Amino acid sequence: MARFVSLQTNFSTGELDPLLRARVDLQAYTNALEECNNFVVQPQGGIHRRPGSKYLTSLPNSGSDSTANGSRLVSFEFSTSDSYMLVFTHNRMTVVKNKAVITDINGSGNDYLDTSSLGLTGAVVEKMCWVQSADTLIVVEEDVAPIKIVRGAGDSNWTASAITFDSVPKYNYVPAASNPAGTITPSAVAGNVTITASSGVFSASHVGQYINASPQGRAKIVQHVSSTVVNVITEFPFFNTSAIASGSWELETGYEAVWSATRGYPRTVTFHEGRLFFGGVKSRPSTVFGSKVGLFFDFDPEEGLDDDALEATLDTSTFNSIVDITSGRDLQIFTTGGEFYVPQQGLDPITPLNFFIRTATRNGAKENVRVQQLETGTLFLQRQGKSLSEFAFTDTSLSYITTKVSLLNGHLLKTPTNIALRKSVATDENDLLLITNADDGTMAVYSLLRSQNVIAPSEWNTDGSYLDVGVDITTIYTVVKRTIDSTDYYFLEYFDDDMLVDSASTGTAASSATVAHLDTATVDIILDGAVQAQQAVASNTVTFTRASTTSFQVGLPFTTKAVTMPVELRLGVGTRLGFKKRIVEVNALVLNSQHMKINGTNIPFRALGSDILDESVPTFTGTKTLHGILGYTDEGKITIEQDVPLKLTLLGMEYKVATHQGT
Repeated sequence: MARFVSLQTNFSTGELDPLLRARVDLQAYTNALEECNNFVVQPQGGIHRRPGSKYLTSLPNSGSDSTANGSRLVSFEFSTSDSYMLVFTHNRMTVVKNKAVITDINGSGNDYLDTSSLGLTGAVVEKMCWVQSADTLIVVEEDVAPIKIVRGAGDSNWTASAITFDSVPKYNYVPAASNPAGTITPSAVAGNVTITASSGVFSASHVGQYINASPQGRAKIVQHVSSTVVNVITEFPFFNTSAIASGSWELETGYEAVWSATRGYPRTVTFHEGRLFFGGVKSRPSTVFGSKVGLFFDFDPEEGLDDDALEATLDTSTFNSIVDITSGRDLQIFTTGGEFYVPQQGLDPITPLNFFIRTATRNGAKENVRVQQLETGTLFLQRQGKSLSEFAFTDTSLSYITTKVSLLNGHLLKTPTNIALRKSVATDENDLLLITNADDGTMAVYSLLRSQNVIAPSEWNTDGSYLDVGVDITTIYTVVKRTIDSTDYYFLEYFDDDMLVDSASTGTAASSATVAHLDTATVDIILDGAVQAQQAVASNTVTFTRASTTSFQVGLPFTTKAVTMPVELRLGVGTRLGFKKRIVEVNALVLNSQHMKINGTNIPFRALGSDILDESVPTFTGTKTLHGILGYTDEGKITIEQDVPLKLTLLGMEYKVATHQGT
């Protein structure tokens, strides 16, 4: 038998994929956890208990209006002092500001904006894409006309309407040409030109169609004046202003609006360099359209001037349907088959003459999951939803590359549905990338510090299923499905660093608490910082065993759990891979903590005394030691657990291991 001392100074790898169980040669293995549940990995390397959530409001849970049909959380930052979380469900939009629901929207008496007239059903909401500019949110989905949502004079003033476009791009879906009898005479050879025919050959339906002339000339009809007169804009100048004989000109027809009730609508949208861009139009899924500069609803290419509207189609050997576009270093385009961008030279703006799309990488992005911008690049879920990648420009190769962010922990992605990014605002925080999973209702939470190549995921779960997640500056909101007394409910909640339970109701001095949304559920109770015995909510109420004097929290319990990787002692003569192991002693370094278990044993954090249960547990910083752990195992793992609502931050561990060879 031999004894060794092992030290884990940090947990900066987070939870490691089981496929890497044998990779004891990796530095990432040394800093990893086999399981990291309901913890957040800090940039300094420690892990702390995730924040609990506070209940905000209930969302519809029955009939066609049920949140089961779809939901979407959209942040809306109007100013530095006015930011909102917009909650879209079937035919309604709920507005949240400063963690409170805005009531009496537009004086209607409703706590939501009715969007039924715009077709924002639950199914549409699940697939919609959006972008904000100033007081306006533009929403698109391939089966509904593009929508603008405008914040008015106050928090409760909101309007939603279909966008009225000044001009929509045209495409010749069913080409046709005719040679009307008679001559036509242009008033000029180029620019805005009036065409006069010798006989009545023009109709209002010809607006948007083309006149082609021989030996030269091509013009788009923009206005029908009469059966003999139309106004046009030339795309190629006429030879002169003489009459063009019958048989030397034709009407080219079949052009119609690219997006309409017949052809479908755009599925992606963004702003870039003063233009509004649409992509993935249902009838032309591989084409990107850009508006005129500063005229966001005018998509008329006119004469192809630098500030006119523009379009470009992906030129690839395979079908690539556009699923998202975003404004980064360049205009970035994500499709089902690859990643593309619009290159720009220096500070030169995009114009119709230099607007072309270049292939970057060939991975493919998942539909209906928005990409997220980091300072270092753009994060996206690959097509099958099994890999998280970063699309970034490199100065060394002067090109874009794709890096697999989830290479060490892809097992946490289980049919992901929604994604949100909360950027760090303090030195003890990383960026948090939050991804909801449809398979089991968990949330994969990636703690990111890309400048230091830190990618540390954990898994969050709750008594229910996370359906959606969104971030309003620093506040993380979530739509949660919870089953209470055999009935499914849908709650809007937000994570709060002061909360130690989920779906919490809080208050100050009181002898009871009303917890109607958790009626019949068993809840944790914290009075003045002291944990009380669990109770079942009865008749919407929890009656305390004593009155709180300063504060209370009542909510659903959740457990935190961290399991170390199997200990593998790398020695000069090899490893101890095939040896039995026993953890003899654990020294856990904690910060401002109140409770934990090590391998199922409660670690004391306070001395006994009178009325001890009525007092909060004092926080402790230092080393907690556990001796006398019995039993040899093949792996020699340490489990850190917490099943009561108290604080816990684990910075690192030293543990002594005894080994022997044999059975």
